[in-house]
Amino acid sequence: MTRLRDEATGPKAFRELVAELTTLLLYEATADLPTIAQEVKTPLAPYTGARLAEKVGFVPVLRAGIGMVQAALALIPEAQVWHIGLFRDERTLRPIEYYNKLPSSATVQVCLVLDPMLATGGSATATVDILKKWGAKRVKYVGLIAAPEGVRHLSDAHPDVPIHIAALDERLNDKGYILPGLGDAGDRQFGTG
Repeated sequence: MTRLRDEATGPKAFRELVAELTTLLLYEATADLPTIAQEVKTPLAPYTGARLAEKVGFVPVLRAGIGMVQAALALIPEAQVWHIGLFRDERTLRPIEYYNKLPSSATVQVCLVLDPMLATGGSATATVDILKKWGAKRVKYVGLIAAPEGVRHLSDAHPDVPIHIAALDERLNDKGYILPGLGDAGDRQFGTG
């Protein structure tokens, strides 16, 4: 987390750190997913292992959530990936939806929202609202850093959604940015800040 927060960390290293943290968080976020037995044939003998019993979907919130997808797919390669685009109106701090690539009806049993920053909670709450209206039965939030205000907002709106984060920071500043935070996760990943 220290290297991730450091303003001297360049985009390549930042993306690598986002991926590492995403992997660690997803191990925790998926630990309770049910499995079923699956038999495979090794070169020497049959083996009974396990596979996920439910279909999983990853929903990165554009654009910063994109940096979490490859790590997520490395853990669950058969997962489906859809994108929801939201941006925060800097004046009102409310989310505005500009892109939604969900199929017409839910095709998985578990959705994991991937978004590095849980600041005001507006975008996370709006994403979960969209997923539930779509038909998602089970949703989890996976992020890197959160402010108490964002955790409270998401928890109040959706108490059934577990929140998996790497760090809970102090607070939001008057512009709705997490303190101490790490800046804009999208800009840091893509070198656009």
